[in-house]
Amino acid sequence: MFTGIIQAVGTVRSIQPAAGDWRVAIRAGGLELGDVALGDSIAVSGPCLTVVALEEGGFAADVSVETWERTAFGDLTVGSRVNLEKALLPTTRLGGHLVSGHVDGLAVLQERRQEARSERFVLEVPAHLSRYVAEKGSVCLDGVSLTVNGVEGNRFDVNLVPHTLAHTTLGDRHPGDRLNLEVDLIARYLERLVRGEDASGEGGGLDAASLARAGFSGLGEGG
Repeated sequence: MFTGIIQAVGTVRSIQPAAGDWRVAIRAGGLELGDVALGDSIAVSGPCLTVVALEEGGFAADVSVETWERTAFGDLTVGSRVNLEKALLPTTRLGGHLVSGHVDGLAVLQERRQEARSERFVLEVPAHLSRYVAEKGSVCLDGVSLTVNGVEGNRFDVNLVPHTLAHTTLGDRHPGDRLNLEVDLIARYLERLVRGEDASGEGGGLDAASLARAGFSGLGEGG
């Protein structure tokens, strides 16, 4: 698990095909690796990757076909800058929101405009993901925890303060760029609960009557 608070910006050292998938080596920039061991997780511009090798000033991780196809990793080249965050500890301040490092899809930057010292980004998401994006809810873009300002159809906008622009890769983004999007994980699980489907695709779902039967008084019919 992560918080979406970026700890350092690294760069891609190499991308090597490896028996059908890829091994990516990352220069860690200012990320402290003294407490990182093989098998630990590091979020690289959103996706959670497993450290398979520690190198001087960096690390390497394997990227599966699933990750490559679902994320914007295919847009990376040697020298690309990436946002880095180590997995959180029980003592970590949860300054952003709970982030799993599992990318749901890609958001495309449509517009960025100056607003005082901040910038507003307008992004478009696939229609099937738009229902998980709510005004004043949380999203994770390229590993960065952000608050949704507004939603219109399958577009939403976020406000980036100067610190975020300066200390993440989001300041490098231009209209047309693809960003890794992770929606609020609570929204994903809540939808599954409300639909109430089991492995067979059947289930009654969560409604007022089922809540009343579970002991939540006043929520049943006529309550």
